[in-house]
Amino acid sequence: MKLNGRLLVVAMSLVVSVLVPSGLLGRAQDAEHVTPIKSPPTPLPDETATAGVTKYSFIAYGDTRGRRDGIAIQYEHSLIVDSMLEQIKKLENTKYPVRFILQSGDAVAHGQDAKEWNVSFVPLINRLTLEGSVHYFLAPGNHDVSSATTQDAPERQAPLKNYFDALSALIPPDGSPHRLSGYPTFAFGYGNTFVVGFDANIAADEKQFQWMKGQLEALDRKRYVNIIVFCHQAPFSSGHHGGPKVEEQTVVLRNKYMPLFQTHHVRVVFSGHEHLFEHWIEHYTDASGTHRMDLVVSGGGGAPLYFYTGEPNLDDYLKADEASKVKLDHLVKPGVDRGSNPFHYLIVRVDGEKLDLQVVAVDWGTGFQPYRSNSVELTDP
Repeated sequence: MKLNGRLLVVAMSLVVSVLVPSGLLGRAQDAEHVTPIKSPPTPLPDETATAGVTKYSFIAYGDTRGRRDGIAIQYEHSLIVDSMLEQIKKLENTKYPVRFILQSGDAVAHGQDAKEWNVSFVPLINRLTLEGSVHYFLAPGNHDVSSATTQDAPERQAPLKNYFDALSALIPPDGSPHRLSGYPTFAFGYGNTFVVGFDANIAADEKQFQWMKGQLEALDRKRYVNIIVFCHQAPFSSGHHGGPKVEEQTVVLRNKYMPLFQTHHVRVVFSGHEHLFEHWIEHYTDASGTHRMDLVVSGGGGAPLYFYTGEPNLDDYLKADEASKVKLDHLVKPGVDRGSNPFHYLIVRVDGEKLDLQVVAVDWGTGFQPYRSNSVELTDP
């Protein structure tokens, strides 16, 4: 029996429906691409337009991946977003409005699965960009782009494409002065602050390192008195990825990036990877005097919580930097159980060269006071 074209299409559809379960078919269709996060109604101005801005706030946090990624909205992350929107509205008409958000990575559990981005993550971030009208920047975590340590690793390519699709309207495009083409590595200037986000999963990548070095060397330091860096892995931490354990990326961050940050007097490094909160302070000395760098780990965005595992051995790091008289202070240590490390985010207030930080915890963690309060000035007494 011959089938005309229409009957043939119907017949083929029936065959597909029998051979491919509807759930798998749906996942295959959804996985074709990630829907881009929407740009805010009022995009972040060109950096030349904000040259005179010295007072504002921004938000920093990380590790939002959830247990039901690809199935439902990230519930714990949604509590964070609700609280952020309240704070954004509260600060809107003050001297310190929130202008942008930095996320240090692990947006979703499996970055190669577009459905996890589309179902669980992107709709939440659209609330921040559209309802909150703030810009959103994401540095990639190992769950976002795989644990590969080289840029060209095959297993990295599919999740990296999903990352680029999600952030296509938010990070500087390829070819722009503040973007390393082909990499999830970028920078931007706002007011008196210059921000660099980079891919610490491939910390040993020399092209990325040289690009960052060039960005910092070219800065007008009369304007940009504050340099902020954010990435996924931390140079110092005491949770599941730190303490007595030393990951490959940590070694590179300590040996290669920390000297670069010292040279250019980076003010704060925000990281995640550890699903908890902790705060380190490094003091070092150079020809211009003694300087302070704050290293803040904030991974309480919704991922399963971690806890303190012990202090890292820093003898080699301190010995290598003896000439700079480096001293490290573990100002805030995480709790020894998950119940002491709540879901949270940070509000950073910029007032000229003065920075202060507020830790905002949600749900059962409301009232979290890691400094005997929930805020601290990032300056020495």
